[in-house]
Amino acid sequence: MLKCISPVDGSVYVERPFADSSEIDSCLATASAASQDWKTISVSQRAELCSKWVDAFAAKSETIATELAWQMGRPIQYGSGEVRGFEERARCMIAMAEGVLQDVELPKREGFTRFIRRDPLGVVLTVAPWNYPLLTAINSIMPALMAGNAVILKHSHQTPLCAERMVEAGAEAGFPDGLFQFLHLTREQTAELIRSSEIDGVAFTGSVEGGAEMEKAAAGLFIPVGLELGGKDPAYVRPDANLAHAIENLVDGSFFNSGQSCCGIERIYVHEDLYNGFIDGFADLTSQYVLGDPLDASTNLGPVVRTNAANFVREQIGEANASGARGLIDTGKFSANAEGTPYLAPQVLVDVNHSMRVMFEESFGPVVGIMKVSSDDEAIKLMNDSALGLTASIWSADEDAALSIGDRVQAGTIFMNRCDYLDPELAWTGVKDSGRGVSLSMMGYDQLTQAKSFHYRTKID
Repeated sequence: MLKCISPVDGSVYVERPFADSSEIDSCLATASAASQDWKTISVSQRAELCSKWVDAFAAKSETIATELAWQMGRPIQYGSGEVRGFEERARCMIAMAEGVLQDVELPKREGFTRFIRRDPLGVVLTVAPWNYPLLTAINSIMPALMAGNAVILKHSHQTPLCAERMVEAGAEAGFPDGLFQFLHLTREQTAELIRSSEIDGVAFTGSVEGGAEMEKAAAGLFIPVGLELGGKDPAYVRPDANLAHAIENLVDGSFFNSGQSCCGIERIYVHEDLYNGFIDGFADLTSQYVLGDPLDASTNLGPVVRTNAANFVREQIGEANASGARGLIDTGKFSANAEGTPYLAPQVLVDVNHSMRVMFEESFGPVVGIMKVSSDDEAIKLMNDSALGLTASIWSADEDAALSIGDRVQAGTIFMNRCDYLDPELAWTGVKDSGRGVSLSMMGYDQLTQAKSFHYRTKID
């Protein structure tokens, strides 16, 4: 049985049986049949049905926000924001589909017709995580559907209702039978599903270890496997930065969603000219968070997803403190903070260095380390000192300097004066252990389609 243990109170919030072999076989068969019909439908017809799906899902916003709070601990005041983000990304991918999916015409050559067509893969498996369960899923689901594929969604055991609500909305919108389905699966069942001949592509978002499992399952199958595997995302505050703006946005980037964001800020490098003012302001604003029950409208920092996740962060903080780091936040002021629970107060560490796990190992919780630097070169060296490379942010009034720095920083997305945000018109990708492949933007269609060339000789001498 799948059991979702709520971080709110430790109760079993959702319980579902894992799919059995007959359910899996039926799902694959209907998905394969649906994909054959769906790819013959025009892009505009797909767009009409997919838009109705988004409408039907958005209409459940209030229910979804409450369910998110119970399933993964996000404060209820933010739940509807993820639904709005789901809408934004979905509608953006729908809007660009017509242009992206049209045939690629080549220069005219007398006596020949030549063009390239994007064919759908067939059946795409999306494996989605719990931390942004709607946004991470829609990144691949919408372009897969718009490209003419059928989709099977395997969601995290922590957020099974997200999969169910999405598929329910698809049925309400009139999706053909089998086009969009979910399966509740174990890890072993997921690997077996990937190895079945009916799965033609995989889109995975999750841990580095999970990504390795996906690649292992797909080894030798020659199907595309898109991997978005998280980050240890750095920020660099230059001496010409707007201090108040940088503090406000980097606090939010560090602690929104209790720090459980693959592109959240986990380490900050501040030029020595601004360092003292930055850490004072950063600590003051962080201390204003309200940690508590995510179902309480006044809470803006909920529990992390599980007690063992909170304990992992506590261990990183404890090890850093033992090695000379200093915490700026009096966690005793957070009444909900308690050992042995997922309720974890935010912490800001200074006097840190790269010998400490908190500065090189993904934390995925409400902690951030801040280091003083004396130059752009020093900051760049430290920003690149990580096995991960999803995003990085530069805080400066000098766009040319930020562009120069950005060219040298190893990350899939470089921000200036903002962080922790996905623009659906830009490619979402990572370097190093942050993954492989692209979602969102026009490039997000590449790994969900197969190029097919047409080379017709129309005139025979």
